[in-house]
Amino acid sequence: MTDRTRFEQLLDEIDRTPWGPAEQALTAEAVALAQELGDEQLEYQARMRQTASANMGGLTDVMLNSFAWCLAHHDADPQRFPLDIDNGAADLMWQFKWMAATLRASPAFSSEQIAGVLDDMEEHYRRAGIGLSGVLTARFEDAWASGRLDEAEQLRARLETTPRDDYSHCDACGRSQAAGFFAVTDRDERAIVLVEEMLDGGFSCGEEPEHALSRVLLPYLRSGRLDDARAAHLRSYRLAKDNPDNLGIIANNIVFAAVTGNEARALSLVERHLPWLAYDPLNVDGHFAVLSAIALALDRVAAVGHGDAAVRGADAPALEPFFGATDGEWTASDLASAAFAAAERIGAQFDARDGSDWHARRLAGMRTLAAQRWDVPVRSDAFAVEAPSSDPQDADGWYDRAVALASYGSERDALAAAARVGDLPDAARRARLLGLRIGAHASLEDWTEAEALLPVRVQALRDAGWHEQADLEARRGLALYGRADVGDHAGLEQEWADSAGLPAWSRGDIALTLAALRLRVDDPAGAAELTEHAAVCFAEAGEPRLVVASSMLRAMACTALGETGQAHDLLESLLADDDLNPGQRARLLEVRARLHGGAGRLEQGAADADTAVGILTQLGATDALPDVQILAGALWEDAGVPDRAVPRYRAGIRLIDGRGADPSGAQFRLGRAMLAAGHAAEAAELLADVLQREEQSGASAASRAMTATVLARALALAEEYGQAMGAYGYAAGLHAEAGEPAERALVLTEQAKILARFGENSDARDLLEQAAELVRPTEAVGAIVEVLHNLGQAYGGERDERAFALFDEVAALAVEHEADWLVADVTDSRGRALVEFDRLDEAVAALLTAADGFAAAGDAASAGGSELVAARTLTDAGRLDDAVALYRSVLDRAVGMPAMRQVAALELGDVLEKLGRTGDAAEVRGLLDE
Repeated sequence: MTDRTRFEQLLDEIDRTPWGPAEQALTAEAVALAQELGDEQLEYQARMRQTASANMGGLTDVMLNSFAWCLAHHDADPQRFPLDIDNGAADLMWQFKWMAATLRASPAFSSEQIAGVLDDMEEHYRRAGIGLSGVLTARFEDAWASGRLDEAEQLRARLETTPRDDYSHCDACGRSQAAGFFAVTDRDERAIVLVEEMLDGGFSCGEEPEHALSRVLLPYLRSGRLDDARAAHLRSYRLAKDNPDNLGIIANNIVFAAVTGNEARALSLVERHLPWLAYDPLNVDGHFAVLSAIALALDRVAAVGHGDAAVRGADAPALEPFFGATDGEWTASDLASAAFAAAERIGAQFDARDGSDWHARRLAGMRTLAAQRWDVPVRSDAFAVEAPSSDPQDADGWYDRAVALASYGSERDALAAAARVGDLPDAARRARLLGLRIGAHASLEDWTEAEALLPVRVQALRDAGWHEQADLEARRGLALYGRADVGDHAGLEQEWADSAGLPAWSRGDIALTLAALRLRVDDPAGAAELTEHAAVCFAEAGEPRLVVASSMLRAMACTALGETGQAHDLLESLLADDDLNPGQRARLLEVRARLHGGAGRLEQGAADADTAVGILTQLGATDALPDVQILAGALWEDAGVPDRAVPRYRAGIRLIDGRGADPSGAQFRLGRAMLAAGHAAEAAELLADVLQREEQSGASAASRAMTATVLARALALAEEYGQAMGAYGYAAGLHAEAGEPAERALVLTEQAKILARFGENSDARDLLEQAAELVRPTEAVGAIVEVLHNLGQAYGGERDERAFALFDEVAALAVEHEADWLVADVTDSRGRALVEFDRLDEAVAALLTAADGFAAAGDAASAGGSELVAARTLTDAGRLDDAVALYRSVLDRAVGMPAMRQVAALELGDVLEKLGRTGDAAEVRGLLDE
């Protein structure tokens, strides 16, 4: 490939790549290659693209340099370097619109320099015969940004009467800009009208609608439209959160969170976006906006009692120019003060340059805003609840805690507690603690540390008078702690065979270690037998803690053998022992929770997991807690109680973050639970982050497809249908990559449902037909039923006879798998399709059969729905008397369902009125007042 061919290929890749780091790298490569070739016309092609790319990505210095180079070459030779290279925003006069605002955003540029750029822009426009709408827009932005509001208002009015041209702002940007100006000049209603016009018209652009939505957050709040404010915030932030050039948008969203009772979310947004302060050193006005928002947000965090909360990432060296250096972590209170001071310093620089007090007034307005509050809950973040654990006060307390933590199996926590015990004069306790430490290191596979402690343990055993155990450990070493090197297992088996002369404690030790090894090599029966021996030996030795450990391992062996009932009974008997230490009780509860979950006793399992969490919290088991919190969340989610799952997942994620592990799996669960709890927009925000991390980490296509599918579902429920279609499309591609045709078919079915919602029935049908081709060869019965049923409904709506064969196929599968509700559902679909074919008697019969089926399956709501369709069908056919009976049946079924009862009463009243039964109609309509 020649260099010129590569250059053309680069331009093609640039034009097909979305704005972002990948596109920026391609653009820089194209510029460098053109320079290497020594071809300025090629370089002009690349730099024109680079100017637009840098503007979208917040690379201000790159944008200014690239634009200056292009403008100089155009002025020198307009023929070789034309204004417009026919590539979107790669138009020199369009790019001129960005220059004055870019200079205005940094106090390093003087007012005279900015005025010179504006005059140069106007001269170029006039010379090129271009209308002055773009120039007026740039002058309006300049006046507003420097606080010359009267002048800005005059320019805005002139813009309204100036004819639009090719260099006017687009419909989205123009409305957004005007809305922002109205919002800061106390014209909230006009701001809202403009943004809603933009949304209703479907107008969008590079940073729209997210910028416009952020601009009307406070107007919505001040107007009392709290639900609209919440929706605007969630959508704006979700769209803006990944582009560091969106500092102003992020600042507006941080302010919203701070003043709406979402202080925990505000802190989370601050932590996430702090690094953006160092991204573009020339976007100083963006720094001012974000610093002001941070100061307000952290003041609110302190006001609700969390001023001592650490602000993660604020101590990064790149942020020292803003906040100064600090020893340790910044607290919310201290960083609030530092942020206000930094904003004041920057604002003073702007006001000195501009000869105004605009930035000082903006900062004063932010301080005033700190005293205001609207209640608009956003369920995405919560402050950590302080754990009620307290540290032991002496060596005995730390010893007991270490034993409890080791009994649970929280090795790192046990080692940390053991380190606090100090010197133990009692040799027996010293030996036990050393054994605990060796066991913990062995479980963590830290064999070097375990090996180093072993001679000390052997000596402590001799000092305690346990010579036989000391000799045993000297012979077998770390094999007694679970090591599985060559010869270890066989050596232990020999020791067990020769153990008759050993003390009971030593025999139990060998048996328990061997039992664990046998369970590990998939010999649960052998493990169960040995645990019984171990329990007997430890009972003889007077070691109740190890008796419990043996019985617990036996329960695990029973579970592996499928004897879950016996395992459950064993756990029940163990938990009845009041002498268990807290770690043992927590472990037993966790194991029982898992057994409950496996047996479908989900709420009981969740309650056990919650109790275990409480015990581990009291023990300060920070390393063990995340997994049990996630277990509790999973059980509550599976039990259909997502509102209880959400806080447990959130607590687990906070702990996972704290130990530097990847929280993506837990966050996926949290997003799914939030979706089930009705918080679709918050779920979409979180799931988008999870998907982004999965892409960066190289997660499998199947994993990413699952995340993308749940994300798409969240977006659809949040009524972001366009984005949902895109997410479903991405998921479909990933399922294809993963070789999952049934899952891909289900995703295509979801896309078809969205298209059908908007009347795109032909496209929806095409997708469903494609899905049917994919799913039929599989054995995924659930997917086959879902796809064919939806395709049948689509055919029915188009009066296509193929619908009925599909309904027959689905019904046959439902009968085969004893899915009574599905039989009723597909019968209902058949009835509705028959209505489309004007086969009314068959339709009504099918609908009434469906109603009976739903009722038998315990679904009164669906039964009423089928009867309601049947009643309407008869009404439309003029068979009013027949319809009355069905409406009355719906009323009977709808007890406890006010919405359905009111619809049926209203429609029945109308039917009775038509029949001349006015008294009956009045009586029925009286139900509407219930």
